[in-house]
Amino acid sequence: MNVKETHIKGLLIIEPKIFKDERGYFFESFSERDFNKFLGDIKFVQDNESKSTYGVLRGLHFQKGEYAQSKLVRVVKGKVLDVAVDIRKNSKTFGQYHSIILSEENKLQFFIPKGFAHGFAVLSDEVIFQYKCDTFYSKENEGAIIWNDKTLNIDWLLPEKDVILSEKDKHHPTFEEYKASII
Repeated sequence: MNVKETHIKGLLIIEPKIFKDERGYFFESFSERDFNKFLGDIKFVQDNESKSTYGVLRGLHFQKGEYAQSKLVRVVKGKVLDVAVDIRKNSKTFGQYHSIILSEENKLQFFIPKGFAHGFAVLSDEVIFQYKCDTFYSKENEGAIIWNDKTLNIDWLLPEKDVILSEKDKHHPTFEEYKASII
């Protein structure tokens, strides 16, 4: 696998080695040995999968405190814009984000360490999205930032009229409200 750093410390793009022939393709979607060469000893404890249709936007979610999660995300089918926002209050890149297209064609993976809000927007007719987490989900320790926050100013690559949100994702605090809650 090839690992590329982003402009935000800790966010990594992982490009697997793909073997193709007339039968199709094969690749290792995860190898603990190879992964830990780059990131140390991370133990994933939960795998999640979601299926969504065009325009669905999930995010920007995070887990707080001891329940903060590192994630390794990828698309099995379709295409998304995946976004990670640095919410580590002492980070030089606090409040900055990195976005990347993940698709069944490019087979890229995105490693998001603890201390980031995460979300994705579905750009294809349908998507199957998978991710590994290194901490179990805790409802009591979930947090979020509103997807269309003016300070973050994320271009989700979707017309606003096409965005489909859960009822919960319509009512998250702004980034400024989040920032005020941690200072």
